[in-house]
Amino acid sequence: MPTSLDTGTLNFCWSQALIGGLVAAGVERAVISPGSRSTPLALAMLRQQGLDCEVIVDERSAAFFALGAARASRRPVIVLATSGTAVANWLPAVIEANLAGVPLILLSADRPPELQGIGANQTMAQPGLFGEQVRACHAMGTPEQGFDSKALSALAARAVEQATWPHPGPVHINQPFREPLIPATAPPPAPAANYVRTSRSCSQPDPAAVAELATAMAGRPGLIVCGELPPEHGFAEAVASLAEHLACPILAEPLSNLRYGQHDRSHLIVHYNQWLSQQAAAVGKPAWILRFGAFPVTRSLQGLLGEHHDVMALVDPWPRWSDPAHRLSHLLHASPLAVCQALLAAAPSAAPCGWLASWLAADQGHEGSQSSAYTRLIPYLMAALPAHCPVFVGNSLAIRMLDSHSGSSDKPLEFFANRGASGIDGNVSSALGIAAERGRVVALLGDLTCQHDIGGLAAARGRNAVILAVNNGGGGIFELLPQAALPEFERGWLTPQNIDFHHAARAFGLSYAQSTVGPALAELVQAAIASGGPHLIEVTLEK
Repeated sequence: MPTSLDTGTLNFCWSQALIGGLVAAGVERAVISPGSRSTPLALAMLRQQGLDCEVIVDERSAAFFALGAARASRRPVIVLATSGTAVANWLPAVIEANLAGVPLILLSADRPPELQGIGANQTMAQPGLFGEQVRACHAMGTPEQGFDSKALSALAARAVEQATWPHPGPVHINQPFREPLIPATAPPPAPAANYVRTSRSCSQPDPAAVAELATAMAGRPGLIVCGELPPEHGFAEAVASLAEHLACPILAEPLSNLRYGQHDRSHLIVHYNQWLSQQAAAVGKPAWILRFGAFPVTRSLQGLLGEHHDVMALVDPWPRWSDPAHRLSHLLHASPLAVCQALLAAAPSAAPCGWLASWLAADQGHEGSQSSAYTRLIPYLMAALPAHCPVFVGNSLAIRMLDSHSGSSDKPLEFFANRGASGIDGNVSSALGIAAERGRVVALLGDLTCQHDIGGLAAARGRNAVILAVNNGGGGIFELLPQAALPEFERGWLTPQNIDFHHAARAFGLSYAQSTVGPALAELVQAAIASGGPHLIEVTLEK
């Protein structure tokens, strides 16, 4: 690198080295929100070969879009913003990425040190802004003459490693620049980025812990409970084989991605929300529960895990503690696939005769029992979706209805949701980020969830995205809670809105259709998927 460059060229060359290092470390996508102070980084991104850049004006939408793309790819995505409140708009998505284990590289531009703390415009303390929500924070200095480009490449590789292992999540890099921000001369060729080869230890279970767990499970009635967990090739087949060997049921949430696919699903229990709370005594009390993945979404399954059991084992590949009910007896930080294989090798004896049959009979007795428009909607939607379609599900009522009524099929589908912090913010943008990564998406959102991120529709243009906005007159989830009995319920909790989704679709260039629940809705969804492009379908529910 030449020892003397004008400030604008120095800023660009520095940014080029940093971005080149991120790409060399495996980053393939960036989401840019336009700004002035971030110009050197934005320019470096837009000129970087091998980096797919999206430009989204709203920083909050941009961060959730990046979150969706990173969730679908399991690779870090860069999100760039200028200084000031622009960076603060990332916080909800950063919290979700932290709690859900989604890798992000947060790249914020900043004012130089001499403008900090003296009232300079659009200037605030940005390093440490996200506190414990990030895996690491790198407070960079301003670009220096004669800098070592390999040192920047190494820092970029380190940031990617921190964002992906051992516990994926967001990493913040704060980069200050002095003006001018644009090169005054043609910059010199960028040096080749330094590639750091990394290897990671295999997350194998402790043989002694597996042997102890197998002994505690042997010959006793038990359950396997699967929540949202990182995708791992072969896990569906392995956990099905383990359930067959143990003669036990698998209570599988939709986000486990076990309900749909061509693996063995004969041991799955998928209607538990409709009967478990009332009929748990009839099927018998398990002596052990083996959990894979996140804590369950719905209260019936949460209640089951909150009871006392002799053995409550959790398998989690990430270094975190997931035990809201305070019932764990065994915690195995290891690959779920490897634990299934190790337990199969240990060959504990099966549950008593009749244990599995009682659970399957109880579940089959509630198959197809839909009592409302919302619950009928789910089977229609599942039938309309093509194989291998990515499905994003909004929080509050939508995810609970999917859990209760999605059933099971050999048609491969993949489900996503922002369940780390379970917010309704940014859901449209997250769904569109998945579409950018996977080529298409179908999103099932409530009306308030869709309205909360209505600006996210700006990123839908040109994408194969079908967004179903279920208009049930406001916050329907609260109708299931004690707040529904309060005289202030409608004003303070239900909050019915008057948004015109047709006008919203037109404003952002989406095709619009409206339907009630029935065969016509399934036909609308199929037609929208077949035609491609962005579509907003408003689904009205009869009260």
